[in-house]
Formats: sequence, C-alpha cells, structure tokens
Amino acid sequence: MDLRSHSAYWLMKNGLISSYPSLQHNEKTEIAVMGAGITGALVAWHLCRAGFKVAIIDKRHAGMGSTAASTALLQYEIDTPLYELIEKVGEKNAVRSYEYCSEAIDALENICNRFEGKAGFRKRPSLQYASAKKDVSDLKKEYALRKNNGFRLQYWDDKKVEDTMGFKAPAALYSSQGAEMDAYRLAHHLLGDCIKKGAAIYDNTKVESIVHHKKTVTLKTENGMKIECRHLIIACGYESQQYIPQKVETLHSTYAMVSEPMPDRELWYRNCLIWETATPYLYMRTTTDNRILVGGLDDDFYAPDKRDARIAAKTKKLVKDFNKKFPDIPIVPDFQWAGTFASTKDGLPYIGSIRQRPNTYFALGFGGNGITFSQIAAEQITAAIKGNPHPDLSIFSFNR
Repeated sequence: MDLRSHSAYWLMKNGLISSYPSLQHNEKTEIAVMGAGITGALVAWHLCRAGFKVAIIDKRHAGMGSTAASTALLQYEIDTPLYELIEKVGEKNAVRSYEYCSEAIDALENICNRFEGKAGFRKRPSLQYASAKKDVSDLKKEYALRKNNGFRLQYWDDKKVEDTMGFKAPAALYSSQGAEMDAYRLAHHLLGDCIKKGAAIYDNTKVESIVHHKKTVTLKTENGMKIECRHLIIACGYESQQYIPQKVETLHSTYAMVSEPMPDRELWYRNCLIWETATPYLYMRTTTDNRILVGGLDDDFYAPDKRDARIAAKTKKLVKDFNKKFPDIPIVPDFQWAGTFASTKDGLPYIGSIRQRPNTYFALGFGGNGITFSQIAAEQITAAIKGNPHPDLSIFSFNR
C-alpha cells in the first residue's frame, strides 16, 4: 500500500536514523514480528525485555510507513466518545478502554524517558471544543460520564473558552492527561534497544507466504528465505487486513501541515493539544522546535494519487481554519503531507488471535489513538505469550 505522501515532517526532520540489512539466510527464532513501525517496535521491545529471542522484519525501511507520517497526539480520549462507546461495547469495557489509554500515556512517558531527547515526548493538556452549539448537550453528557468514572477533567463554558484560549466555542472539555511525541524517532530508539538485547532486524524483507503448523509458524520471504518461529506477531498496520478473513478496517485519507518555526514562547494556553467534536475533526499541536502542526480534513477513500493531489488545497484550508481560531498567530506552511489511516466499527483496536492463524497475534492500533493502542497491544501480547493473558484482552478481540 501507498501509506503516505512524500515530505512527512518527522522523516524530513530526522532523516534515515537507522537501516538494517535484508534477510539473506534462513532464520530460526522464538518470536517473529512483522512490521518495524511504532507498533512493531513497541511489541518487540516489550518481548525483548521479557527475555524472548525476537526477529523483526519489514518490507520497507524501519519506520518508513505510517509511522513517519504520524502526527503523534497522545490522548486517552478515543475517537468514539465514551457515551457512544458504552452503547457499542457496554459501560465496563468502554470505561476500561479509556483507562487503558490513559495508563498507556504514562507508560509511554516512562519509556521515552529512557532515551536521549525523550523522542520529543512532552506532557500536554488536551482541549476538545464543541464545533457547534448542537454539540454542547453531548459534551455535557460526556463530561458527566467521565467525571463519574474517575477521569480528571473540567467543563468550560463559552466564556471560559474565550477568556483562556482567545477563540470562541460554545463549550469545551479540558484534561491534563495528554502528550505529544515523535513516533518515528521513538520507533528507532526502541529498535536500537532491541538490537542490544539480541534481536535481529531486517529491512526490505517482504513476506510472500505464511504457513501455520501445530506449534510453529514458517514465513517465506520474496527471495526464498525462511523464518521459523514459535509465535508470529503481525503488526503491519493497515496492510494487516490481507491476513484476516473478515473486514475489520475502513480506510480514509488524512492531511497535515507543519509551519515554519515560531517565536520561542507559549503560542496558546499551555500549548495544549486542541481538537474538536466534529467528524472529521481539526486538531493542532506544537513541536519541540516550536512549530505548529495542524491536521484533519479527512476524506473517506483510499486512493493515493487522488489523496496526494489534494495536499495543496487541503493545506490552504488547514491554514485558513487555524487562522479562524488564532488570527494573531501568523503561520507559514513548511511541510505538508497526506497519509492513510483506518477506523474500526467502535473506534477500538484489534489485539489478539484469530482461529484461522494459530500461534499468531495481531497488534492493530487503528484510529486516532494508534500509538497508545500499540502500547496496550505490546503489554497484553507479551503477557499472553508469557502465559499470563490478561482478562481484558477480550475487550479488543476480533469476536467482540
């Protein structure tokens, strides 16, 4: 799949951090991880720390797929509001899903603190504003539900929004639990740490076939090499659908731009993450080199040529929408790109196994919470392989 356009900011900023050879021999390992983006890197890192022998393979260079295009807003709020998620999966599972995402932000902070520069990780408050007056009642309902379930957040009326943020909105929810980071850099930090723990990593290694045996799995690559493993983890993002008999994803196109560097100051209140209630939603964040990132304007199609042809027009619209909120902050686009992302029926990831692929786990962090979902997947899959599966794994199962 063509997952993104050229000139994604994180790739241009960081360059080719690390590269690995392709697989040119047969390999035998305990666990094979397909996919060396942020999801595969997190899963592999947790498995290596648990003492497993791991081989990681990717048909591209590591991190060069969707990870390089990720805008990396870390939020505990799932794309599906809690009041809607309760209707889809029940209150217990819905609340636990939100709790997991909150816990994942803290876990990612601890992981990032291990590395130089912390992979751009910075705690940030999160502000979701009502896009229209008709959204206020749902926002109040959301506030009450989250508050009653122990989440710390504030409800802001229109005056509080304008006085604090400087723009008008009918209402908003403000939470201290959020963060921003550089997913591409973290993926490479994690893979480097995996190497130190004895893992093997292979770039430019495309799997042509997967054969499941009673106790093992054999992967055959495009150039005829074989990887034998006890467990296979499929962490190929949106390309994982080909290995699943039922449809679990709906593909979309999304757009983002990063401005030229801004004056080194607080650009808006605490430089919080900003997003809205509309679907698709506009969102904003800052970067470690004091740029402004604006994204959204999603299209409901997967068509790379059509998607990329819209980048210029979408960038103009992103700038215009930003200027409506902050007319006194002059931004000039410096990087702009488009990418593919997938949504699910309830906004939750798919983590776990399917009957048709024994000795195999999927780590599919679809949606706007892809990175926090990937952290959850890494923890739960590692626990399952160690023989201590968490009962909450069923929340994200394929048969939910």
